[in-house]
Amino acid sequence: MVTLFRWLVRLTVGLIFLAVALVALAWYFAIRSLPDYDGSYTVRGISAPVEIVRTTEDVPHIFGETDHDVFFALGLAHAQDRLFQMTVLRRAAQGRLAEIYGAGALPADDLARRMGLYRNARASIEAQDAQVLDALQAYADGVNAWIEQINLGARGRGAPEFFLYPEDISYWEPADSLAILKLLAASSSVQMRREVLRARLSLAAPERGHELVAMRGEPPLPAYAGLFPGARFTASDRGAGPQDWTSVLAGYLAPSAGASANGFAAAARRTAAGGALLANDPQFALTAPGLWYLARIELGSGGVIGGTIPGIPAVLSGRNTSLAWGITPAQIDDQDLYIEEVQPGDPNRYRGVNGWTEFATRREILRVRGAEPQTITLRETENGPVIPAGHLNLATIVPAGHVAALSWTGGYGNDRSMTALIGLMQAQNRRSGARVLQDMIAPAMTVTLADSGGVGQVMAGAVPHRLAEHQTAGRMPTPGWLAQNRWQGLNPAPAGLTELHPESGIVAATGAAPPGSAGLGHDWGDAYRQARLRHLIDTREVHSRDSFIAAQNDIVSPIARALLPLVGAELWFTGEPAARGTPERLRQDALALLANWDGAMSEHLPEPLIYAAWMRALQDRLVRDDLGPLADELTELFPDFIEGVFRNRNGASAWCDIRQSAPVETCTQIARQALDAALLDLVARFGPDLASWRWGDLHRARHVHPALGDMRGISYIVNLIQPTSGGEATVAHAGFLGHGRNPWLNVTGAAYRGVYDLADPDSSVFIISTGQSGHPLSRHYDDMAELWRRGEYVVMSLDPALARAAATGITHLRPAGD
Repeated sequence: MVTLFRWLVRLTVGLIFLAVALVALAWYFAIRSLPDYDGSYTVRGISAPVEIVRTTEDVPHIFGETDHDVFFALGLAHAQDRLFQMTVLRRAAQGRLAEIYGAGALPADDLARRMGLYRNARASIEAQDAQVLDALQAYADGVNAWIEQINLGARGRGAPEFFLYPEDISYWEPADSLAILKLLAASSSVQMRREVLRARLSLAAPERGHELVAMRGEPPLPAYAGLFPGARFTASDRGAGPQDWTSVLAGYLAPSAGASANGFAAAARRTAAGGALLANDPQFALTAPGLWYLARIELGSGGVIGGTIPGIPAVLSGRNTSLAWGITPAQIDDQDLYIEEVQPGDPNRYRGVNGWTEFATRREILRVRGAEPQTITLRETENGPVIPAGHLNLATIVPAGHVAALSWTGGYGNDRSMTALIGLMQAQNRRSGARVLQDMIAPAMTVTLADSGGVGQVMAGAVPHRLAEHQTAGRMPTPGWLAQNRWQGLNPAPAGLTELHPESGIVAATGAAPPGSAGLGHDWGDAYRQARLRHLIDTREVHSRDSFIAAQNDIVSPIARALLPLVGAELWFTGEPAARGTPERLRQDALALLANWDGAMSEHLPEPLIYAAWMRALQDRLVRDDLGPLADELTELFPDFIEGVFRNRNGASAWCDIRQSAPVETCTQIARQALDAALLDLVARFGPDLASWRWGDLHRARHVHPALGDMRGISYIVNLIQPTSGGEATVAHAGFLGHGRNPWLNVTGAAYRGVYDLADPDSSVFIISTGQSGHPLSRHYDDMAELWRRGEYVVMSLDPALARAAATGITHLRPAGD
């Protein structure tokens, strides 16, 4: 017995030592992948020594003798800090995520292949200017130089994720950068998703369904069942609801995910310091690491500083020595779905304008980690690639014997958008900036510009040319065999949407419809947010950097201010207080809080929580009896719809009547019932003391790591979760998940913010949502997250002396053979 005990003790001690050794070994290899920012490397591909000066926040300031060498160093710096993220973005564009993630990523790969993101990127290489081709190649060489250093120096495979997702890291190619830009364009547009929603609303509620998403003053749409008599309303095949958010973010960006931004500027005559101001905050899904990366590069045309996306060799939002710029997704209708009739008895042919036509087909292989490869057949019609019914709920609207095809401005192989973005960095004034942006195809953007002479905005990107006879004007899928529905080519953005000399000296964009944009889009960004932003900047005669920072971080909900007086018009308490503990008293206390609330969506207040829960419950009660199971899939609030109902616009108050009941319910009754239901749910979560509730308890930003975010144990290290203020319609955008146990989880936001002051350029401020490094063990993985949450910034300068004074490391690159 004693001998057995001794052996058990020895075995236990041995297992403990083995576990410790394995942890230490894993730690050692993970630490090996942290780059040495004071390193010196001999590399091929540069003509002279290059310096990468790293500041306290790990922002690289790159100095070289030629533009080629500077773009090379930018590629190397991106790879040092974000190599895994870059390879995942590339895989998402190539349709190769399943090779590392397994079968769960097959739908994303399938859609990317069918949209032709990488194929069209490769076809666009030759369309770029010679200078841009050189920059793309230099950038790729820089990425590859770091991959070579990883292999030569046994640097832990470049990122710890590569140990869990083993792969051979293929060398970077210029087409990879163009493909990521294509992916960004596909992610920024929501038009496919919106067309499917309109069709489903038409099928579920033919008489009034369109009112949920219709813009005020739009002509009515034809009934979808009238366009396709075989179409019938069906519930989503998934039944379980929207796709898991971590799965959506498997590639950091996903087609039809959506994007937004604020871009606003004031001319020198409207500023206290006598120089133009510009603010920009592109809004995408929140990930860890974030999508954005701060960088400064010194080109022959001058220094450039601001926000980049790893994989793309351009500062997308920032400034040079004389010009500042910011980007806002333009939300034009750049995608159309066509329903194509397949010839009965011959699945290889479809109905064209001139009769039955052969599909253009090709086969591609999808490799899957841990499973057999899958071969898919890609089909294409004259309108574009066929998108299978398994994507975007197409199965619920495509009649039997038909397929859906996509026309998209980004689906072309002569796209010079990268030339436009790199040219913008070198532009010296608004006019030259507007000129280079004429090459932009996709994504369509409103670009805000500022220089010493004033401010302006340019809508850049291609616009589909539709005939006036188009059956739905691009708002809903249409028969692909009718010539009147087909695109007649692409046009540049209308010249009338370029304003380089505004009389007011103020410009602002949020994605809402600008003047003169009629017919260009039907799903413009939130007009309430646009109105709030205009109020903040128009009503102040003179602006400062601090006033722009305050506007960029404004958390007042204009929707709350608009809807609460309307919805609660007949509910505000005026009588005797009800007994404590009763539903009536709970409602009275909630209304008392809301009556004195200014609409600020502060994480520390209970009012935003009550308001958000009330509006969500109200919209559900208004539509559920008309839309049935489709109501479960409405993950966003439609404030124009609720306002129209309570103002009885065009008889919209009919939505308040519950069809299944004999009495005719009023909107006041529905509003009261919705508030009671919302309060009961919140009491079950947080208890009956309303004053103790906090918006931040549910509205928490979740920066999820796409690869490791769902792994038990590791997720606590790689995911960042923090309470946040704001909401979907606030200028400081903080979008909701929209479904599940916590629909108010903050999953989208301004992952980059910048305010550029041309009066004192070195006081310009910048911030990203996580940190510069993508390495979970780096101190720069999340060192900016708390600053970002509090609405604070870091200062970045184009002065080389200031960069060197704050340097925490200098990487020296020397040409091979030097």
